[in-house]
Amino acid sequence: MEDLSCLSLSDDEKNQMAGDLQKILNGISKLLDLNTDGMSAEVPYNNVNIFRDDEVQPSFDRELILKNAPVKNDEYFIAPKTVE
Repeated sequence: MEDLSCLSLSDDEKNQMAGDLQKILNGISKLLDLNTDGMSAEVPYNNVNIFRDDEVQPSFDRELILKNAPVKNDEYFIAPKTVE
């Protein structure tokens, strides 16, 4: 497992990590003991969309943005190919 994570741990660090992970797993296993009868699986805010509506808004001027680009066409930057 140590090889997959590219970590180099001493025996003391391995023992400490094993103990820490066991504590985490014990804490998670306590969730299985919770009585969830009568609990709703729904989101508590009643599925209300809290995001704003998308609206078209003015943006930066394209010519201004492209003004200092070393390589460009009329609409966008031209960059070197990075993937074959």
